[in-house]
Amino acid sequence: MSEVFFVGCGPGDPDLITVKAKKLIQKADVIVYSGSLIPPSILKLCKKGKLYDAAGLVREEIFDILYKNAKKEKLVVRLHDGDPSIYGAIKEQIDNLHDNGISSKVVPGVTAFLASAAELGTQLTLPGITQTIIVTRAESRTKVPKREKISELAKHKATLIFYLSVHLLSDIVKESIAGGYDKTTPVAVVYRATWKDQKIIKGNLENIVKKVRDEKITRTAIVIISNVIDSKSYEYSKLYDKKFSHGYRKSKIK
Repeated sequence: MSEVFFVGCGPGDPDLITVKAKKLIQKADVIVYSGSLIPPSILKLCKKGKLYDAAGLVREEIFDILYKNAKKEKLVVRLHDGDPSIYGAIKEQIDNLHDNGISSKVVPGVTAFLASAAELGTQLTLPGITQTIIVTRAESRTKVPKREKISELAKHKATLIFYLSVHLLSDIVKESIAGGYDKTTPVAVVYRATWKDQKIIKGNLENIVKKVRDEKITRTAIVIISNVIDSKSYEYSKLYDKKFSHGYRKSKIK
């Protein structure tokens, strides 16, 4: 059966692409890629295939390219930035292909919020602070269910991560405070994580809007609101505690 590969190429640093993704790109006959979100160095891995920039195409045109080439038994790759399963619009593409007799496989990639955490040198969950990560986006053209309003999500005071929303940062701040975060809650905005022009802006809910505005960042950034950022007060993990026993290690204290 003919098939299309939906491939995540990672956040930007070409060294963060998976081995599987790299092999598929190198062998691909056809690649439909997500515009300027894909680094040129990754596109150069495609030595013999034909490249199509999805930024200038509509849904029907993308589907037509994927379908017609897969039908000819060509190796077809739909190349997404980060991981295809996060705000990647792959479901509609996969379903459409399936309805027309074409199967699909998804190859995961390193997503931007994980790359951002790595660049910040932090973990997103810390004992005594939060054990929960909420990944969302602010409401704009794509509507958000009422139960997922920022003010509702903020009630958990978990690590709150926003994609595709930095241009709405002022609204994010207002709703986060309304939902229960203190004005002093740390915020990090990571622009183009792992790219050469990466920027990291840190602040809190009270001052982050001005800081980001001063840097003229309006797109391609991850927003992280959480007390895990640069935290000096947290609990140590139980996993490596000398008093803690588990299936592979006994307690070091009698």
